[in-house]
Amino acid sequence: MNTLALREQIQQALAHEADSGALAQQLQGQLAKLHPTIQLPASDARGVLERFVAAYIEQVPDVLDAAYSVAREAGIEEQIKPVLKLAEQFFLSPPSVMEGHQGLDALLDESYLAHRLVEEVNDRYITHLGQPLIPLDTTVANLIAHQLIGEPFANQLDEAVQHTMDGLLDDSVFQQSSVQDYRARLSSPQTLAAWQSWPCLSRQLGVELGLPA
Repeated sequence: MNTLALREQIQQALAHEADSGALAQQLQGQLAKLHPTIQLPASDARGVLERFVAAYIEQVPDVLDAAYSVAREAGIEEQIKPVLKLAEQFFLSPPSVMEGHQGLDALLDESYLAHRLVEEVNDRYITHLGQPLIPLDTTVANLIAHQLIGEPFANQLDEAVQHTMDGLLDDSVFQQSSVQDYRARLSSPQTLAAWQSWPCLSRQLGVELGLPA
């Protein structure tokens, strides 16, 4: 994994935002348009969104590093590495649909692609194996990011993820004789212990944000 390059790219984007304030201005214009289920404090709504975006983006390399560590420790590297490499490529070589986006604005799009890819992989593994490949729930965070990116562009990103998944992980993968052995490793104490050693993965991104109960 080349997450060092991702981290450098993120730091460059954060520096660009500090100089330009481009994303902050964009978020300010979106405040009144956000779905009412996205709860923000009245006193610092834009600041909360800015911190959410930064945390959402910065979590991507942490997720990739953690997942790769789990893959090696639990003996499931063969299954998980193609997924991680693809998520990494969303950053390093963004799809053509991302052209024209810069700074944190671009990285929010790319982070959404990476997080949505993980979410889709998890959904498929739950369907076929009864449990996720990567025990990280970013559903709420992805819904918020979808809102911030805006439609129809966020829907185009979703379509890009679906198209990618169709070629990466079709149903035939789960018909292989090795799947049951893999399933046993996925729920093994070694795998569970490996994930517990990465507590940052269980934190809710942007704790000030949330959907009403």
